Amino acid sequence: MTTHATDATHAQPSFAVHIPDADLEPEPLDPGQIVSGSPEVTGKVLWESADGKQIRGIWQITPGVVTDTEANELFVVVSGRATVEVEGGETLEIGPGDACVLREGDRTTWTVHETLRKAYHISL
Repeated sequence: MTTHATDATHAQPSFAVHIPDADLEPEPLDPGQIVSGSPEVTGKVLWESADGKQIRGIWQITPGVVTDTEANELFVVVSGRATVEVEGGETLEIGPGDACVLREGDRTTWTVHETLRKAYHISL
């Protein structure tokens, strides 16, 4: 008798996405998060676990300054540049090719210098 894995990683086939020109959908910011400028966020969830606790996708933000409270996240910047100030911690200068880890609960201020696009994995 053969058994098959039933976890969410097998719920959809393996795939590849060309991140730089993937189509993204608007994800309006809470106006309370905007410190300055008129940043606009777009994104696309590429995969989500059955329990909703693991999410992989693409996210983009245009120039401006915003605040956020982070999830447990690993991301790789594909294009653009930003300074991410972690309250009580480091100031991260990120750009193309940089991998970044943010911890759940980190309070951050993102100063986006050039439209930034990243591929991410979030654990909730």
